Amino acid sequence: MTIPTPTSKGAEGLSGAPLPDLPDEATLGALASAFFRALPGAALPPADPVRAQVASAPELSLAQGGSRLAPAPVASDPVDPVGGAGAFVVPQAYAAALPQVAPPQVPAGVAEGLPLAVPGSPYYFIGEASPYLQSGAAPALPENRVVARSFGLPGEGELKALLAEIAAGRPLADAPAADPGGRFYFIDAAKVPAAEPGARAPFDVNAVRRDFPILQERVNGKPLVWFDNAATTHKPQAVIDRLAHFYAHENSNIHRGAHELAARATDAYEAARQKVQRFLGAGSADEIIFVRGATEAINLVAKTWGVQNIGEGDEIVVSLLEHHANIVPWQQLAAQVGAKIRVIPVDDNGQLKLDELQKLLNPRTRLVSVTQVSNALGTVTPIKQVIDMAHAAGARVLVDGAQSVSHMRVNVQALDADFFVFSGHKIFGPTGIGVVYGKAALLEQMPPWQGGGNMIADVTFERTLFQPAPNKFEAGTGNIADAVGLGAALDYVERIGLENIARYEHDLLVYATRGLSSIAGVRLIGTAADKASVASFVLAGYSTEEVGRALNEEGIAVRSGHHCAQPILRRFGVETTVRPSLAFYNTCEEIDRMLAVVRRLARGKGRVGA
Repeated sequence: MTIPTPTSKGAEGLSGAPLPDLPDEATLGALASAFFRALPGAALPPADPVRAQVASAPELSLAQGGSRLAPAPVASDPVDPVGGAGAFVVPQAYAAALPQVAPPQVPAGVAEGLPLAVPGSPYYFIGEASPYLQSGAAPALPENRVVARSFGLPGEGELKALLAEIAAGRPLADAPAADPGGRFYFIDAAKVPAAEPGARAPFDVNAVRRDFPILQERVNGKPLVWFDNAATTHKPQAVIDRLAHFYAHENSNIHRGAHELAARATDAYEAARQKVQRFLGAGSADEIIFVRGATEAINLVAKTWGVQNIGEGDEIVVSLLEHHANIVPWQQLAAQVGAKIRVIPVDDNGQLKLDELQKLLNPRTRLVSVTQVSNALGTVTPIKQVIDMAHAAGARVLVDGAQSVSHMRVNVQALDADFFVFSGHKIFGPTGIGVVYGKAALLEQMPPWQGGGNMIADVTFERTLFQPAPNKFEAGTGNIADAVGLGAALDYVERIGLENIARYEHDLLVYATRGLSSIAGVRLIGTAADKASVASFVLAGYSTEEVGRALNEEGIAVRSGHHCAQPILRRFGVETTVRPSLAFYNTCEEIDRMLAVVRRLARGKGRVGA
């Protein structure tokens, strides 16, 4: 019996019916190559419905005083004509002349049969580069491999549609031109907005959520909703895996050992420092100091540069928005040396009054220390203007970036900040690790603030010679593993794209603000025009603790209290607020769950039988 071949023109099937004309193997191979070449860069619509729900409102009233919060511009999402849920981009057939696909690069060592440095991971937002790098050196082995992603694959409907066109003998449409990155789009080019240079494909929030194992937890029998991100953020599996790998394969003290594990640990630790340098846009990794967190970072500057440069009668300027960690160290320094604290006021929306800052600045001003984002209100301060005004008066500037680094792109050189501090656990990294950035010329002149091992060049009983920065500020055995974990967290955030995060979180904030504003008895605290994803509020008739407990009963975690920012809350006549704070793994459905509880409370207080 002759078995018909699919590629033979006019062949008969087993039933005797003629088979449709099909392309030869070369054409099929080219089509397959085109499909899979396009996958890594295919533009995807967001899975979360947030833009559909908020894009229709060009601006949102936040206060009776007229403050407005406008959603960021949102590009039109590609339309799926086959009626899918937006998980796939519909392909457009390629022209017969298809580009050749270059063979993949084989990592060093793989061709020789050597094992990769780290086992494969199912998490697609893992960093590409190995952390085992010395400055300027290329990676010998990749830490992570490219793995299958949970979205972006062609669907069955798209494949059937393409094959049907081939079987019907219709000519293939002209292929769209490749973009500079070598990607092709299977959709009508006229319907797709051009991507901005450096833009990343929108992320799939459901895929992102799968990267965070704690989001599978249940609280009081309900799925966990984590709206306490301003207090701390959760950790993706990539960070958890990186910490486990360090302790399983690299654990050692650093810098002084001649053995293999010391070299591995040192390389991992210093690679993390380089990642922080790139993330902040610092000029050198030597300007990056590892500390326990932003609180310790501010204390380090106060007890070194501050003691050295601020004296009796000098003035330190802070804002009314500050966290206690950016108030107390300066109060302690002022009491120690006889300096004075001056405070920048805010308006009724929670925005800094720059005209009042100008009045405060004078020849006795030595330091201006201001947050970039308020942890209590979410206000984004005009930090570049603050820095420029302070520098014009001859003062130095410290920027508290604990609440900003997870929400927006920061470049310390563009800002011209003298010092910049943040905590790793606010940006999906481990607790107990933080960063001080300082300009090299300032760090060179500053004395060390702790003494011990690791920070010395030579010690005798008569005198000690210190290492240059950053080592002279890192006495003793540091938090090596968590520094490496912070590097993994920055890799993760960079892979998603801070611009994508900022836009998505902004739209979530608009959605949450609209919902809270519609509930009788809710008063929003902090309605600045430029805000990060914090929505502090109080509910008439309830203490903030009561609201927090009611939300917790439904599995929703918010912070209720003074948020270590009592001066700014008292400016608005309250001692505490309920503070839902959002991250890129939150969704509109979670916000709806919170709003339902607040509405129920608003209706129930004072009713008979409530």
